[in-house]
Amino acid sequence: MNLGALFPSPTISLYMARLFVFRTFALLGALVLVLTSLDLLTESAAILAHPGNGNAEILRYVTLRVPQIMQTFLPYSVLGGAIFTLAQLNQNSEIIALKSGGLSAHQVLAPLMLSGLVVAGLSFVFNDRIVTRATATLEQWKKVEFAPLPVDRGDRANVWVQAAGNLINVQQIKGKGDAAQLYDITVYERNKGSLTSILTAKHGARAGGAWKVDAAKRFDVASATLAPVGDTLIGQGVRPDQFTLAHVDPDSSSFAELRVAIGELKAAGRPTKALEGSLWHKLSGPLSAFLMPLLGGVSAFGLARSGKLFVRVVIGMALGFLYFVADNFALAMGNLGAYPPFLAAWAPFLLFLMIGEAVLLRTEE
Repeated sequence: MNLGALFPSPTISLYMARLFVFRTFALLGALVLVLTSLDLLTESAAILAHPGNGNAEILRYVTLRVPQIMQTFLPYSVLGGAIFTLAQLNQNSEIIALKSGGLSAHQVLAPLMLSGLVVAGLSFVFNDRIVTRATATLEQWKKVEFAPLPVDRGDRANVWVQAAGNLINVQQIKGKGDAAQLYDITVYERNKGSLTSILTAKHGARAGGAWKVDAAKRFDVASATLAPVGDTLIGQGVRPDQFTLAHVDPDSSSFAELRVAIGELKAAGRPTKALEGSLWHKLSGPLSAFLMPLLGGVSAFGLARSGKLFVRVVIGMALGFLYFVADNFALAMGNLGAYPPFLAAWAPFLLFLMIGEAVLLRTEE
């Protein structure tokens, strides 16, 4: 297949691509402005509630929140940009002129789909390098209720593990494997679901199949007394990875970091299906920008003066929004384990690619 045949006129291709890209990013800019303002109305009170916070913290919140909003609404903007571009070309009879000149429906849509592919590539890099870091920082900031963040040295913080009916909370974990070090440990010791005592210690380390904590103290709930325990063992049978791999957030991890985390979890015998689905979706999600011009393509054809242009625009928007519904549904099924990870991430994309092609072939070709 000669790909050059899809672009018979570089001038027309550049003209259509410029219209599409301008409308896409204009719509994205408007959405970001409105949604960021609405988000600030709900969050600014919480940010300013911490003593010492002011305009600088508000601005910092905006810089962390805007990348997340852009990631979420870029596919919708691409859909809107494609529909607005094609509907305008149809309204001005430019589509009729192109088809009279011998261009097929695929040749009309090709500049938009190529532009969508470029936007998808930029979106992947933006999500991987900027959005994940902004999400990780914002989540940590929210956990400390917008107080100053501690220096991030890559340590795990505030991890909960259950062992033999007891709950273990560790505020900070340094290192990995048998070299992991635990700090600020609290063990909620329970008997048949009822809290009986609370054991606290400043430091703990791996000792055989358990964890040895130093200079521990135990608070007895029944007598309300605090007594020193000294060095003792806790968490019999708790593995190091239960602390160090306790929580992997795919939204806060880049593609490479998530892939490494999945490998470590697999090696530790932990379930990874939901994370594998998220890993595949980091590729299929941005690629929806390539799909949107095809789904919105129905608005490009048919005579505008027939009065059915609005109906065609609505059909194009409906196809696009149905894709987003199917995509979120499949991802949720993948997280529940009902769909295999690859199917959860790629099935909606492939399904709507075929639907878009079928609609285009049936109606225009």
